Amino acid sequence: MALSLTPFSDLPDALLKELAEIGDPRSVYDLVAGALHEDVPTEDVTSAATIGTDVHGVADFNAREQGVVAGLAVAELVFRMVMGDTVSIDQRTADGSRVVPGDAVLTVSGPVRGLLTAERTALNIACHLSGVATATAAWVTALEGTRARVLDTRKTLPGLRALQKYAVACGGGVNHRFSLSDRAMVKDNHVLAAGGVVPAFEAVRTAYPDLRVEVEVTDLDQLRDLLAAGCTEILLDNMSSETMAEAVRIRDESGVAATLEASGGLTLERAAEVARTGVDFLSVGALTHSVVVFDLGMDLREQ
Repeated sequence: MALSLTPFSDLPDALLKELAEIGDPRSVYDLVAGALHEDVPTEDVTSAATIGTDVHGVADFNAREQGVVAGLAVAELVFRMVMGDTVSIDQRTADGSRVVPGDAVLTVSGPVRGLLTAERTALNIACHLSGVATATAAWVTALEGTRARVLDTRKTLPGLRALQKYAVACGGGVNHRFSLSDRAMVKDNHVLAAGGVVPAFEAVRTAYPDLRVEVEVTDLDQLRDLLAAGCTEILLDNMSSETMAEAVRIRDESGVAATLEASGGLTLERAAEVARTGVDFLSVGALTHSVVVFDLGMDLREQ
């Protein structure tokens, strides 16, 4: 028999309101439904065989390292979708909170069969998003004392963009564009096709006058040309710290109120050095495309 999930319409309004801070609640529900059906295509055969339907317990999601948590509202959603009104959410730490080993960040209680059926999907989501938040927080710490802020990118895992970008915000980072439709970013291939950075910039500005336009440059001559053309958002691609410092000087002397974003080859160890050049942002794809999961574990105890 296929796993029966709590209908979207039966979820608590308070939880749906929280999910709306992440993205479209229905989309989050559908994502979780897909993950659950992937993990439990019919039933949890081990729990069904070993645990009576009348056995109840309490489960704690405990932090096993120091970091920043995110995605706990989605973890709650997993339990509610599997267990309906038989689950109680006894406590939940707010997303974006710093935790240390031993902290219980989520406590749920109810039939043990349901708790164990929901466990892995809830942990997969919370561990991944907390990993994103924790990694982002490390970059935020590295940039303290400078004007620069860390940005995410579109280098997200398919289907998880809204959740991953939410986790970046939980860690103190800034969200870059969410899609190719939000705003324009002219990259090297666009420049090649358009015949130069300025023609590419002007083509986008003409076609979409109400959209923000950012243009990638690989040398200082392109930077000068764009500033002269009035471009106010410029990405400095794979430049040395010395070249970026010169780019900042050129920008400041131009009188154009343009933001400069460093990108390419950035590491946490180099973050402060790059920020001290005076750039406004550092964009880091690794926040989402190759993050290490945060270590959370679910510990069951008798009710």
